[in-house]
Amino acid sequence: MANGAHLLDASAARGASPLAEAMFARTHSIAEVIESLLAATRVSIDAALHRFNSRRSARALLDAHQRNVRIRMLTDRSKFGESAATQRLLSSCGFRVRVTQGRDGDDSKMHHKFAVLDGRVVITGSYNWTFASEERNHENVVLLREPKLIETYNHEFEALWAKSDEVDEPGEKSESDKSGG
Repeated sequence: MANGAHLLDASAARGASPLAEAMFARTHSIAEVIESLLAATRVSIDAALHRFNSRRSARALLDAHQRNVRIRMLTDRSKFGESAATQRLLSSCGFRVRVTQGRDGDDSKMHHKFAVLDGRVVITGSYNWTFASEERNHENVVLLREPKLIETYNHEFEALWAKSDEVDEPGEKSESDKSGG
Protein backbone atom coordinates (compact mmCIF):
# COMPACT_ATOMS: atom_id res chain seq x y z
CA MET A 1 0.00 0.00 0.00
CA ALA A 2 1.32 3.45 -0.88
CA ASN A 3 2.24 5.84 1.91
CA GLY A 4 -0.62 8.20 0.98
CA ALA A 5 -3.23 5.45 1.06
CA HIS A 6 -1.77 4.25 4.37
CA LEU A 7 -2.22 7.72 5.87
CA LEU A 8 -5.84 7.81 4.74
CA ASP A 9 -6.52 4.36 6.17
CA ALA A 10 -4.81 5.28 9.44
CA SER A 11 -7.04 8.36 9.75
CA ALA A 12 -10.17 6.27 9.20
CA ALA A 13 -8.98 3.67 11.69
CA ARG A 14 -8.71 6.33 14.41
CA GLY A 15 -12.39 7.13 13.81
CA ALA A 16 -11.73 10.74 12.86
CA SER A 17 -10.01 12.41 9.97
CA PRO A 18 -7.73 15.36 10.56
CA LEU A 19 -9.06 18.67 9.27
CA ALA A 20 -6.04 18.96 6.97
CA GLU A 21 -3.27 16.72 5.67
CA ALA A 22 -0.32 17.67 3.46
CA MET A 23 1.46 15.25 1.13
CA PHE A 24 4.43 15.66 -1.18
CA ALA A 25 5.15 13.83 -4.42
CA ARG A 26 8.71 13.23 -3.23
CA THR A 27 7.40 10.84 -0.56
CA HIS A 28 3.89 9.83 -1.73
CA SER A 29 2.15 8.75 -4.90
CA ILE A 30 -0.32 11.58 -5.07
CA ALA A 31 -2.11 9.82 -7.93
CA GLU A 32 -2.77 6.87 -5.58
CA VAL A 33 -4.12 9.19 -2.91
CA ILE A 34 -6.44 10.86 -5.44
CA GLU A 35 -7.55 7.48 -6.82
CA SER A 36 -8.34 6.26 -3.31
CA LEU A 37 -10.38 9.37 -2.54
CA LEU A 38 -12.24 9.18 -5.87
CA ALA A 39 -13.02 5.50 -5.23
CA ALA A 40 -14.60 6.44 -1.89
CA THR A 41 -16.71 9.24 -3.40
CA ARG A 42 -20.42 8.43 -3.59
CA VAL A 43 -22.31 11.58 -4.63
CA SER A 44 -20.32 14.28 -6.44
CA ILE A 45 -16.96 15.39 -7.77
CA ASP A 46 -16.48 19.03 -8.76
CA ALA A 47 -12.97 19.57 -10.12
CA ALA A 48 -11.32 22.81 -11.26
CA LEU A 49 -8.04 21.69 -12.82
CA HIS A 50 -5.62 23.88 -14.75
CA ARG A 51 -4.20 20.87 -16.61
CA PHE A 52 -5.40 17.31 -16.92
CA ASN A 53 -3.84 14.41 -18.82
CA SER A 54 -3.48 11.63 -16.26
CA ARG A 55 -4.87 8.37 -17.59
CA ARG A 56 -4.92 7.01 -14.05
CA SER A 57 -7.09 9.87 -12.84
CA ALA A 58 -9.28 9.64 -15.94
CA ARG A 59 -9.91 5.95 -15.18
CA ALA A 60 -10.75 6.76 -11.57
CA LEU A 61 -13.17 9.48 -12.69
CA LEU A 62 -14.76 7.15 -15.22
CA ASP A 63 -15.16 4.48 -12.52
CA ALA A 64 -16.87 7.05 -10.30
CA HIS A 65 -19.11 8.14 -13.19
CA GLN A 66 -20.10 4.50 -13.76
CA ARG A 67 -21.10 4.35 -10.06
CA ASN A 68 -23.47 7.27 -10.80
CA VAL A 69 -21.32 9.88 -9.07
CA ARG A 70 -22.12 13.30 -10.57
CA ILE A 71 -18.93 14.73 -12.05
CA ARG A 72 -18.30 18.25 -13.29
CA MET A 73 -14.84 19.16 -14.54
CA LEU A 74 -13.66 22.66 -15.29
CA THR A 75 -10.32 23.19 -17.00
CA ASP A 76 -8.30 26.01 -18.50
CA ARG A 77 -9.47 26.91 -22.01
CA SER A 78 -6.00 27.41 -23.51
CA LYS A 79 -4.47 24.29 -21.93
CA PHE A 80 -7.43 22.22 -23.11
CA GLY A 81 -7.10 23.66 -26.62
CA GLU A 82 -3.35 22.94 -26.71
CA SER A 83 -3.57 19.36 -25.45
CA ALA A 84 -4.80 16.65 -27.78
CA ALA A 85 -4.22 14.17 -24.93
CA THR A 86 -6.61 16.07 -22.66
CA GLN A 87 -9.18 16.38 -25.42
CA ARG A 88 -9.00 12.63 -26.12
CA LEU A 89 -9.25 11.69 -22.44
CA LEU A 90 -12.26 13.91 -21.83
CA SER A 91 -14.05 13.67 -25.18
CA SER A 92 -15.93 10.47 -24.42
CA CYS A 93 -15.96 10.52 -20.63
CA GLY A 94 -19.73 10.98 -20.34
CA PHE A 95 -19.55 13.61 -17.61
CA ARG A 96 -19.79 17.36 -17.99
CA VAL A 97 -16.63 19.24 -18.95
CA ARG A 98 -16.36 22.99 -19.28
CA VAL A 99 -13.54 25.38 -20.08
CA THR A 100 -12.80 28.90 -18.91
CA GLN A 101 -9.95 31.37 -18.63
CA GLY A 102 -8.62 33.65 -15.92
CA ARG A 103 -9.99 36.97 -14.71
CA ASP A 104 -8.32 38.93 -17.54
CA GLY A 105 -9.84 36.97 -20.43
CA ASP A 106 -8.03 34.95 -23.09
CA ASP A 107 -4.54 36.00 -22.00
CA SER A 108 -5.01 34.74 -18.45
CA LYS A 109 -5.30 31.34 -16.81
CA MET A 110 -7.83 29.40 -14.80
CA HIS A 111 -4.96 28.15 -12.68
CA HIS A 112 -6.85 26.34 -9.92
CA LYS A 113 -6.02 22.78 -8.95
CA PHE A 114 -8.77 21.62 -6.64
CA ALA A 115 -11.56 19.10 -6.40
CA VAL A 116 -14.48 18.96 -3.96
CA LEU A 117 -15.58 15.39 -3.21
CA ASP A 118 -19.06 14.76 -1.80
CA GLY A 119 -18.95 18.24 -0.25
CA ARG A 120 -16.80 16.67 2.49
CA VAL A 121 -13.19 16.89 1.36
CA VAL A 122 -11.16 19.21 -0.87
CA ILE A 123 -8.03 18.12 -2.70
CA THR A 124 -5.87 21.16 -3.49
CA GLY A 125 -2.23 22.15 -3.93
CA SER A 126 0.34 22.55 -6.68
CA TYR A 127 -0.38 19.14 -8.18
CA ASN A 128 -1.81 19.15 -11.72
CA TRP A 129 -3.56 15.89 -12.55
CA THR A 130 -0.87 15.02 -15.10
CA PHE A 131 1.79 12.41 -15.76
CA ALA A 132 4.56 14.98 -15.21
CA SER A 133 3.21 15.99 -11.82
CA GLU A 134 3.14 12.37 -10.71
CA GLU A 135 6.41 11.19 -12.19
CA ARG A 136 8.73 14.19 -12.59
CA ASN A 137 7.89 17.26 -10.53
CA HIS A 138 8.11 18.23 -6.89
CA GLU A 139 4.42 18.74 -6.08
CA ASN A 140 2.09 18.85 -3.11
CA VAL A 141 -1.54 18.29 -2.20
CA VAL A 142 -3.46 19.32 0.85
CA LEU A 143 -6.61 17.50 1.87
CA LEU A 144 -9.09 19.79 3.64
CA ARG A 145 -12.01 18.52 5.70
CA GLU A 146 -12.97 21.73 7.52
CA PRO A 147 -16.60 22.57 6.54
CA LYS A 148 -16.17 26.36 6.20
CA LEU A 149 -13.16 25.92 3.91
CA ILE A 150 -15.00 23.32 1.85
CA GLU A 151 -17.90 25.76 1.45
CA THR A 152 -15.47 28.44 0.23
CA TYR A 153 -14.19 26.05 -2.45
CA ASN A 154 -17.78 25.12 -3.37
CA HIS A 155 -18.63 28.80 -3.91
CA GLU A 156 -15.56 29.33 -6.08
CA PHE A 157 -16.36 26.28 -8.19
CA GLU A 158 -20.00 27.33 -8.68
CA ALA A 159 -18.99 30.88 -9.69
CA LEU A 160 -16.50 29.60 -12.25
CA TRP A 161 -18.90 26.91 -13.53
CA ALA A 162 -21.60 29.52 -14.13
CA LYS A 163 -19.28 31.58 -16.36
CA SER A 164 -17.67 28.69 -18.25
CA ASP A 165 -18.37 27.12 -21.64
CA GLU A 166 -19.45 23.52 -22.21
CA VAL A 167 -16.97 21.46 -24.23
CA ASP A 168 -18.62 20.29 -27.44
CA GLU A 169 -18.99 16.56 -27.99
CA PRO A 170 -16.89 15.27 -30.89
CA GLY A 171 -18.64 15.94 -34.18
CA GLU A 172 -21.04 18.50 -32.70
CA LYS A 173 -20.99 22.11 -33.81
CA SER A 174 -20.61 24.87 -31.28
CA GLU A 175 -23.33 27.51 -30.95
CA SER A 176 -21.23 29.99 -32.96
CA ASP A 177 -20.79 27.40 -35.74
CA LYS A 178 -24.54 26.73 -35.78
CA SER A 179 -25.34 30.42 -36.06
CA GLY A 180 -22.72 30.97 -38.75
CA GLY A 181 -20.51 33.09 -36.47
